[in-house]
Amino acid sequence: MQRAFVALGSNLGDPQRQVELAFDALAAVASTQLVARSSLYRSAPWGVTDQPAFVNAVVELESRLPPRDLLDALLGIERRHGRIRDGLRWGPRTLDLDLLACGDLRVDEPGLVLPHPQLARRAFVLVPLAEIAPDFVVAGAGRVRDLLDAVDVGGVVRLD
Repeated sequence: MQRAFVALGSNLGDPQRQVELAFDALAAVASTQLVARSSLYRSAPWGVTDQPAFVNAVVELESRLPPRDLLDALLGIERRHGRIRDGLRWGPRTLDLDLLACGDLRVDEPGLVLPHPQLARRAFVLVPLAEIAPDFVVAGAGRVRDLLDAVDVGGVVRLD
């Protein structure tokens, strides 16, 4: 079993419901267990800013799947939730699932980079990740709690 972290985000339709349904879908991935899930957070869009706010969360998984197979499972969940990957980066979406890290693996291959190259710069990822795994060490970047201290978290608000 390998420890993996996945970021969830949605800003179309009913974003909060999309993320909640994605928790269930992630728990059902073969050879994988959902170990922990963060609270839900509202955050301003990143990259393309002229779009609705996002609902974000992070889950911790234990998986027997190799990273590529786990990523394929995530992409399948996105498609089942109406995600269309049309080449527009950082645009609005029904569901976004980003594989953030798989243990201390470092991978750089077409379509899969681990740890996620933007992880250490995104408050909307670090805030929920720090809630469930503050001491996790992101390969090549550092401890999550330390990464969180280095970003502006002002636009990330926990939902009740």
